[in-house]
Amino acid sequence: MKIVCDNKIPFLKGALEPYADVVYLPGKDTTAEVLKDADAVITRTRTKCNESTLKGSNVKLIATATIGFDHIDTEWCEQNGIEWTNAPGCNSWSVRQYMASLLVQLTNRLEIDRHNTTIGVIGVGNVGSKVAEIASILGLKVLLNDPPRARKEGNAGFVSLDEIIEKSDIITCHVPLQRSGQDATFHLFDQERISQLKPHQILINTSRGEVVDNKSLKAALQNKMIKAASLDVWENEPDIDTELMELLFTATPHIAGYSLDGKANGTWMSVQAIGKKFNLPCKDWKVTEIPHPAQPVEFCIDLNGKNIDQALDEAILYTYNIFTDDRRLRENPTEFELQRADYPIRREFPAFTVRFTNIDKFRENPDVLTSKIKQFGFICA
Repeated sequence: MKIVCDNKIPFLKGALEPYADVVYLPGKDTTAEVLKDADAVITRTRTKCNESTLKGSNVKLIATATIGFDHIDTEWCEQNGIEWTNAPGCNSWSVRQYMASLLVQLTNRLEIDRHNTTIGVIGVGNVGSKVAEIASILGLKVLLNDPPRARKEGNAGFVSLDEIIEKSDIITCHVPLQRSGQDATFHLFDQERISQLKPHQILINTSRGEVVDNKSLKAALQNKMIKAASLDVWENEPDIDTELMELLFTATPHIAGYSLDGKANGTWMSVQAIGKKFNLPCKDWKVTEIPHPAQPVEFCIDLNGKNIDQALDEAILYTYNIFTDDRRLRENPTEFELQRADYPIRREFPAFTVRFTNIDKFRENPDVLTSKIKQFGFICA
């Protein structure tokens, strides 16, 4: 059998070679000609899997190593006997880390008291639920909006989008891209909704670029209709609006979910899907070793004179500082795709061990700090 794989998916080489002829190609080069005699595809979001690339092919399974699957024409595939799988939740801890870093920088640099701040989380699935969790640990009040979950589970614990807009200081989007239906998210924040936002509010999008109307967001920032905005995802990627970029608090190249841990999860979920579909011995295959980041995975925080917020902030930013990615994109916005393809190693919180010194000079209860550090996922030495 023949399996065509995106050559930027890490840890994949060697996993399937014992059972198949494996071809590795850049996502943009995965064409109809390449796929015509393939049995399966392992891909990312940059490869469009639709009638134009799959008609007349031998493909029986598409496995995307990503949470999102709007690059797959699922209806056409299902009608033509092609199964597809995605990797739900694979990078949710990575986005959790990204959002923790962003919330720390937002509240500190814009002098926002996080303990008197409300964040509205739109979309409370694998990612949004984890973002809500870290926001709560950081001390923010959290409102949740998820109409599909509310219909299934009841309204308790959820609020309407109108209430999110009315009561939130920070609004963050974690929804799939759906272009139609009662849960459509295309331009969820269009000109009308953006015009409802107030000068003290902040809008964040790490879901899909088309969820926020970028033109209307730019106008709102230019006219100081809102306090700030941060984007990791953009309309017309990779050809982003550089004028909008200059107005943002942070601008990153669709890498919120790009921790190496998250990528490893997406890879093993895809390999296992191939194993199950074709009854191969890789049904339980896992990535066993993930390289360390540039910084040591064990680090120390001096608690002398610090409070819980300061210690938490130091731990979070040690593992990942969002301004590193922000600076890289601002300096070279035309290298959007290259920065994604060559993204440096980023490890999630559980890869790090934290040690504390001068605990006796800590300004608050160190047991509370230790509890919060562990809730984030760190190991405490």
